[in-house]
Amino acid sequence: MVAFVEPHSPYNGPLNDVNPLDEVELDATATLPEHEDIPLRYRLMREWQQAEALLDRERLPIQLFFGITPDEYRSIKQRYLGLVTLVDQSIGAILGCLERCGIEENTIVVHTSDHGDSLGAHHLFGKETMFEEAARVPWLIRLPSQTLPKMISHPVSHIDFVPTLLDLLGQSNRPQCAGKSLLPLINDATALTHDTGSVFLEWAPNRTKVKKEAGSLGDARSSARVEESTRTLVSPDGWKLCLRDKDLNELYNLNEDPFETRNLYPDAQYASVVSRFTSEIYRWQEATNDKLKL
Repeated sequence: MVAFVEPHSPYNGPLNDVNPLDEVELDATATLPEHEDIPLRYRLMREWQQAEALLDRERLPIQLFFGITPDEYRSIKQRYLGLVTLVDQSIGAILGCLERCGIEENTIVVHTSDHGDSLGAHHLFGKETMFEEAARVPWLIRLPSQTLPKMISHPVSHIDFVPTLLDLLGQSNRPQCAGKSLLPLINDATALTHDTGSVFLEWAPNRTKVKKEAGSLGDARSSARVEESTRTLVSPDGWKLCLRDKDLNELYNLNEDPFETRNLYPDAQYASVVSRFTSEIYRWQEATNDKLKL
């Protein structure tokens, strides 16, 4: 196992300029006006990060931890992509070593991550949100017998990571491992399209950084919202429902709105969708002995 710290803040490395700045594209939501139809905790995070960016300008203008303008977002993403390239080169070196040692045909190579990075999307940086930029991660597998690339288009769960690897190694799943093997899906991309089920994500209270004085967003609710918990479902057909105990709920149609710009939860037109997936989250909570009251 090789664990890479990068790509990670403070977004700085030896390949900062490998991607020309004028070719770095920003997420669409990085340049849209800020909107308030998102959880208050996210808005408090945004306010804190923008305040920190102003301080960073005075301290380290070349290595902004956060940014508040499109040009700053683009500069940060440029350096982030340089770090991604650094990881790419490192993985290439590992693959080259496997080939030189003659064991590439007896080795399964897997690359994944524990979280993404907003990189200015929704005017946010880092993780700690359920937006796709932070919560969705790559899961790449190279098999010795594989000759053609294959992409699974619908979401799968990281909880299936270990059972899948055990199956690939010809081992049975362990009782303590939740999830199931996705090997049938790897062998046939259409095999489990309607059988993989929804992906579930959860967020528990953490030390989310916010300004001591919450500024324009400050009210009696702020401290409670910082301690919110979330249970999220992503369905195979592209719906995403986020239910919270102490903050705003969200519903997105990822097929029609991949950048999550339109929160459909308050719209009565989608009440049946909310009801359907709320029931699914409740069943998942019961199956996993999750006591959170949503």
